Amino acid sequence: MASLPLAIAFCLALNSFFVFGWLYPNWISGGLFWMATLVGVTVWGFYVVRGLRELPELIHPRKASEEPDRFGEAHAAYLRGDWEAAEKLLTSVLAIEPRDPPALLMLCAVYRKLDQLDHATVLINEISRLEVADPWWVEVETERKRIRRAMAAEAESKDRTKSDARENPANDEAAPPEDAADMTEDRATAA
Repeated sequence: MASLPLAIAFCLALNSFFVFGWLYPNWISGGLFWMATLVGVTVWGFYVVRGLRELPELIHPRKASEEPDRFGEAHAAYLRGDWEAAEKLLTSVLAIEPRDPPALLMLCAVYRKLDQLDHATVLINEISRLEVADPWWVEVETERKRIRRAMAAEAESKDRTKSDARENPANDEAAPPEDAADMTEDRATAA
């Protein structure tokens, strides 16, 4: 969005160049026209060079970052089943490159494994909206199905727990008291 004003200014300058240079050349003196053209080309060149310097960071932020790439460590933690460590490492990876589909998908799987299904659902919906995740549509849909299965299993286990609680009265009730005669007899023998 920051480059939109620059693009509009470039269009205006280019149109002005054509209008004042060839359609109506007598409106502005020749020296002033060519001086404005030189300034415009210089500004354009400056922004082109600046854009080219920023290009590697835009294309591969993890490679251009000073921070080490922790995706490999996160992947290893995921394969070990260390979900908390994987979540922490993936969060640090996504701090550098927030639109990285493999890291986002792995974080979604970590949330699913940690039974944070609400977070996983929100994240998978956000991933599917990303243009850079389009080549990953098979993995996104597979993870979405896994989340749905996990949610269905969780709902089924809750329903089963509720039905078991209704069928079997709580075992927390105290045992029925002994007959009063037996209690009296036990006291008499103890004395």
